[in-house]
Amino acid sequence: MKNPHPRAVGYAMLLLASFTSPLTHATDITPAETKAIAEEGYIYGLPIVMNYAIMYDYAVDKNSSQFKAPFNQIHSLHHVATYQDTAIISPNSDTPYSLMFMDVRSEPVVLSVPAVEKPRYYSVQLIDGNTYNFGYIGNRTTGNEAGDYMVVGPEWKGAIPPGIKKVFHSRTQLPFAIYRTQLFNPTDMSNVEKIQSGYKAQPLSAYLKQPAPPAAPPIDFPKIDKDLVKTDFFKYLGFALQFDPAAPDEVAIREKLARIGVGKDFNFQALSAEQKAAFVQGMQAGHAKVEDGVKNLGTKINGWNIAGAGGNSSFYNGDWLKRAAVAQAGIYANDADEATYPITSTLPNGERLDGSKHNYTITFPAGQLPPVNAFWSVTMYDGKSQLLIKNPINRYLINAPMLPDMKKNADGSLTLYIQKDSPGADKESNWLPAPNDLIYMVMRLYWPKTETPSILPPGKGTWSPPQILKVT
Repeated sequence: MKNPHPRAVGYAMLLLASFTSPLTHATDITPAETKAIAEEGYIYGLPIVMNYAIMYDYAVDKNSSQFKAPFNQIHSLHHVATYQDTAIISPNSDTPYSLMFMDVRSEPVVLSVPAVEKPRYYSVQLIDGNTYNFGYIGNRTTGNEAGDYMVVGPEWKGAIPPGIKKVFHSRTQLPFAIYRTQLFNPTDMSNVEKIQSGYKAQPLSAYLKQPAPPAAPPIDFPKIDKDLVKTDFFKYLGFALQFDPAAPDEVAIREKLARIGVGKDFNFQALSAEQKAAFVQGMQAGHAKVEDGVKNLGTKINGWNIAGAGGNSSFYNGDWLKRAAVAQAGIYANDADEATYPITSTLPNGERLDGSKHNYTITFPAGQLPPVNAFWSVTMYDGKSQLLIKNPINRYLINAPMLPDMKKNADGSLTLYIQKDSPGADKESNWLPAPNDLIYMVMRLYWPKTETPSILPPGKGTWSPPQILKVT
């Protein structure tokens, strides 16, 4: 993975200074200009605000049902995601998560991983506040051996200590780490927990057994919820940008945001009725573009959208709409080389998949299961919320580890039954329960193969997922 873009510290200081006084220029521009900037700012800021909301739930608000652990502490989930996990849309239910938000303002954080025996898949995805992936630890990138790795902030300079295998540079000061550890079957959880207990995080000073540097000042995080974000979206964006020095490709949009007064002290209620209307119209227009962007992610093949997943800053290259669409489709998407995601909510003819009206099937021809080095899965979500659905057999996905218990057809093909009601006892092993409503599905190929047949590059590979058939 390429290094993030170089910092534009001078510009960042100038912009941060402009953020200290709210609404500095908001009355100096027309409603039409305000609407246009609000639209662009919403598209630019959506992933940043989504990330802030998750960070607030996971690492700040100890009263939240989604709270995991304070900054720089790993919290391991000893279960896979269920319908009760609602903080992240389109959650992965293949691998028990370990999660940690980091604060690298005062010093780097050292991540230590244990040896993980083959063929078990594991990865540590490192994500900054922009939702850029800035590095990976795991089978594909660093192997299965134990090791120590260091995460540093945007202004860090220093020597790499002995014993550190690699340094990962975050563009922002409050990055996120997502650990994924493959679970082979329900009886395998104790083995996963043993690996999770070997994941460690500590400040660099503790790793070196040296005195800690002066602590960074405490942060007064503003509360966020689904109601507050409707009016205070730009306050949250301005607040989050304090911890993200502007890169060269962000200077123009940051200057525009400063023109309409966006900053940590932004107060929507202080605007005039005309200004409020312009902001709301801009946000609505931006949201419509993001929704269209989700529909147009990647390449449509057999009714599936095969997208290029997530990536680092170079992957997005200043395309804020692409970044927002990827976050809306499933925030914290992996790099395509780590995992590729065909997604669908329609038949090949564009008709919406609807579990309240129809039953469907997906059939993989003999010898044409998803080509991966690790494993694959097909996960079912509610088509409106993109969350996992409650169902009578507590099954949220079909994945490769389940193959020994599934039934193949006489010709060696494998059929999945996509419907709200059981297809019958003889087919229930192949049943993926659907909602009594609109359907959204994500196929995940972990560590996809690069040799033929391959789904890589996404949308242009030699393997494609089979189309979904409506059967009743």
